[in-house]
Amino acid sequence: MHHLLPIIILSFLQIAGVPDDEITLAFVGDAMQHTPQITAATRSDGSLDYSQCFSLIQEDIETADYAVANLEVPLGGKPYSGYPVFSAPDEFAEQLHRSGFDLLLTANNHCLDRGSRGVRRTIYALRKIGIPSIGTYASAAGRDSVMPYIANVKGRQVAILNYTYGTNGMPIRDGIAVDLINREAMRHDIALARNHGAQIICVCIHWGEEYHRTPGSDQLSLADFLVDEGADIIIGSHPHVIQPFELRHSPRLGRDVAIAYSLGNFISNQNDIDCRGGAMAIVKVKFSNGQVSKINMDYKLLFCQKPDRQKNGKDNYKLIPVSMRDSVRTDQLQAFDKFLQRTRTLLSRHNSTAVTELQ
Repeated sequence: MHHLLPIIILSFLQIAGVPDDEITLAFVGDAMQHTPQITAATRSDGSLDYSQCFSLIQEDIETADYAVANLEVPLGGKPYSGYPVFSAPDEFAEQLHRSGFDLLLTANNHCLDRGSRGVRRTIYALRKIGIPSIGTYASAAGRDSVMPYIANVKGRQVAILNYTYGTNGMPIRDGIAVDLINREAMRHDIALARNHGAQIICVCIHWGEEYHRTPGSDQLSLADFLVDEGADIIIGSHPHVIQPFELRHSPRLGRDVAIAYSLGNFISNQNDIDCRGGAMAIVKVKFSNGQVSKINMDYKLLFCQKPDRQKNGKDNYKLIPVSMRDSVRTDQLQAFDKFLQRTRTLLSRHNSTAVTELQ
């Protein structure tokens, strides 16, 4: 009977609402919808089916206590469109939610591709789907109603903030609000989140230069600033390629801060070999006596397989963990192997030694 006691105690604590001593957060990069992706998802009756896209990684998403993706397309309604002015189907976001994501980020350079109307429609569509979003807002009052965004993750309070360097020159007007990179605003938001009881501050930031495989001086400077301000986790997007991971000691916090400079693409139709996949950052946060005692970050690499043209529109884009090489089609193996070799070489040279690849 004694071996059952830990299980009984754990069950009692969970029922009683006692916070867990460890939580796991998962983050992925740019969730995109180029025109060929929309075409691949369209069935003969006009419906859209994205169920294949995340089927092989859904377990990884659902295993995390809280999962976040960067939605780098507005849900602007028909006519749908890809690059350079995106408008993705609602069904794409529905599948992200169905696959286990808990929050979508919308502050990125494409958020205004369909103007103010697209911003508002995206917010309302996500609300209807039932998945929260941050980064863009229908109004300043709408922003104030949700910020600081603090998620209750197994009894722990996790604040998530989202900012973008710009909006591709599209004007922010008609009363909408977009969280832009501004040091004073970010300092205010971090302090406000702490004052509202956040135990963890995660800053998700759209920054850097596209296709640069290492962080630029602007990213490094901004990361320094965010660490100094007390951010616990910094997650980058926008370059469309994976950049290194870092665990950096914060004198202010007295422990390590997790930094992912860029998670690369999550799902897209981009062709450059370094854009053919991305990383899922897995951050474990441990607590002791009600305080964060340790943050650890590892990652899994994902490859985006394009549809089989011979299946006459019955195949779709599919994310494949690199541990499942046997699931890669023969015609995609060369790209898979090259993406994996180049990514592992980069990360072996630049990653913090404490950050490891998970299989």
